[in-house]
Amino acid sequence: MVDDKYIEAVGRRKTAIARVRITPAKKTTFVINDSTLDEYFATETQRNVARAALAVFSDNAYKVSVKALGGGLPAQAESMRLGTARALIKEDETRRKDLKALGFLKRDPRTKERKKFGLKGARRAPQWSKR
Repeated sequence: MVDDKYIEAVGRRKTAIARVRITPAKKTTFVINDSTLDEYFATETQRNVARAALAVFSDNAYKVSVKALGGGLPAQAESMRLGTARALIKEDETRRKDLKALGFLKRDPRTKERKKFGLKGARRAPQWSKR
């Protein structure tokens, strides 16, 4: 990848981070942590989420290289979608309207709430006992 001209963007979801690099190519391919898309993501739903941003613009083909870490596989797929959408916008600003309408440019802010002292979890109180 030394000579290839690529566009890089970062996507995040919960604790998952995906560094996405897209390079123009003849055929669309995905490489995630040195694995193919089908090898890395177990379910078809996760695969569809991961390639959703590119599916909007099916006229162009790209080699998508992703370094994903943290979180679980569903969160990594969503962070990959956000990173791909951001990279596509860096390449061509006119794509922003279509991707924004589908909600692919919004970083989902929901994360796990921290545990508070005196409680069993974030909000779960210890069981009350009369005696």
